Amino acid sequence: MTRSADYTVPGLGKDNGEEVAGLLQGRLHALNDLQLVLKHVHWNVVGPNFIAVHEMLDPQTTTVRGFADEVAERMATLGTSPSGLSGELVSERKWEDYPLHKASVQDHLTEIDKVYTGVIEDHRQVMNKVGNTDAITEDILISQVKELELFQWFVRSHLETA
Repeated sequence: MTRSADYTVPGLGKDNGEEVAGLLQGRLHALNDLQLVLKHVHWNVVGPNFIAVHEMLDPQTTTVRGFADEVAERMATLGTSPSGLSGELVSERKWEDYPLHKASVQDHLTEIDKVYTGVIEDHRQVMNKVGNTDAITEDILISQVKELELFQWFVRSHLETA
């Protein structure tokens, strides 16, 4: 089994391509985990404002699935095989599993806010690392952070008190 090809994108260099793709693998795991968490909450949120949160999460899930696909395809373009395998996600992740099952809107949104913070902070770290090496990957991460921050604002708006 090989994880990388004998090529990368023109002008980047094979070593740089593999390094960037390696950083993206962590982002792919985080995005795959995030989409699962969002759907899990969609199924398990209860209480006042249930329907608003339930319906808010579906478009976020769909968008995050698209982000995962975009990252995986960038990795493949860079000449590295992306892994979407659940066993690798669990063994390589650096965060704890989502802690709630059936729970209130308030409790779930408080936890989702934490999840978004972790994903956004890690995206920004990788974005900064690749900025001088690969502007295309940096651009992908910038556009994803923009949307993730918007989704986090939606969550935080539900948590905010007047």
